[in-house]
This record gives sequence, C-alpha cells and structure tokens, in this order.
Amino acid sequence: MTHDDRDKQMAELARRHLVKGDPTGWFEELYRAADGDAARVPWADLAPHPALADFVARHEVAVRRALVIGCGLGDDAEALAAAGADVTAFDISTSCIAWCRRRFPDTRVHYEALDLVMAADSWPEGFATVVEIYTVQSLPLALRETAFEAVAALVAPGGRLLVVCRGRDDDPPTSGDDPTFRLPGPPWAVSHDELGGLERHGLTELRFADYEDDAGVRRFVAEYARP
Repeated sequence: MTHDDRDKQMAELARRHLVKGDPTGWFEELYRAADGDAARVPWADLAPHPALADFVARHEVAVRRALVIGCGLGDDAEALAAAGADVTAFDISTSCIAWCRRRFPDTRVHYEALDLVMAADSWPEGFATVVEIYTVQSLPLALRETAFEAVAALVAPGGRLLVVCRGRDDDPPTSGDDPTFRLPGPPWAVSHDELGGLERHGLTELRFADYEDDAGVRRFVAEYARP
C-alpha cells in the first residue's frame, strides 16, 4: 500500500464516520484494521517527534507529572518517561492503547483509553507538562474550540503545553457552517486563530513557529503556559 492509498483510505474512513455523526469513531476502526502493522497508521513514525526532543532539552521534566494527549503508538510518551517524567498517556482507541502496552511491556507510562473531552474530569489537578501532537488536527473544525478548551484544562498552574500541528491561514468570516467537508483531510490543518482557543481558556502563548517541514508541509509548533 502506497502512502497515497493509505491516506485516501483514512480520509474515506473518517468522512464515513463524520456523515453518520461519529467524528471520532474512525480512530478505533483504523487501529483495529491495522492489526499490528504500523505502516498502516499514517501518523506512526515509531520515533519521538523532534519538537518534543527540543522541548525536553529546554525544560526540566524529570519527576514531574506529564501527559501525552492522543498518544498514538507511544513513542512521545516513552521519550518523556526516559527523561524521568511521571507520564500518563491516553488515546481514544482501545486498540491503540493495547498496542502501546504490547510494544512497551516494561513501560513506566500509565496508558489509558479515554476521550479528550472527558480527560479533565479524570485529572482535575492537571499536569506540569502536557503534549498535544497531531490530535486536534484530526478533529473536524466544529470541535476545535471544545477540544482546545479540554486541552487547556489539563495544564496545571505553572505548567507548560507543547502543541504541534499542521498549519493554515486564518479563515475569512463565514456563516458559521462547518467547513470541514470543504477542506482536504484528515488531518484538517489548524489556524493560528483556532490555537487562540488555548489563550481564551487561560493559557499564555510563549513561543510560536510557523514553518515548512522537509516534505513541504506547513507546521505550527507552539508552547503555552498557565500562570
């Protein structure tokens, strides 16, 4: 299967679930269909994201409580644990979490299957370090504000948040209709205005980079803090 074929299958799977009003159900179906073959999971690099490595190099994470949102196959969570953090990681897919536990049978990471919007209820005290890489960009635009509110709620006072996502220009004013179906995806790139939802829910933007990666894909890497 080529990368293009894989991405087309992902898009078809996601949109089929969107049409029936189940915007997140496609994650479990994708992981279950992959059946242990990471090459069939479009975002699975089987290595920590370089932005996370940079974040860990600049911040003290050892012995601090850390959370990885939408952890995928666990590489970012394991990198944080290797740096000495007390790591919890979650994903909405139960098959994904089972896969993480098989990959890392001796892990110190606490893996859980959980929906992002429910996570703040599970950990109301928040975390000193929160990592969100490629999760919100996989949700339709109509859910962005709710998703970023949920992400912000997981950052404890004095804590830091790292966000990595595909980037796009801010949207022109619209009638309020969800433009998800007019955009290619998933993933559906995130605008800087949408990232502003994090500030609207109590965080402060500390760093923001807008760049093209080696494949010519526009990326945002941003860092936030809760005072």
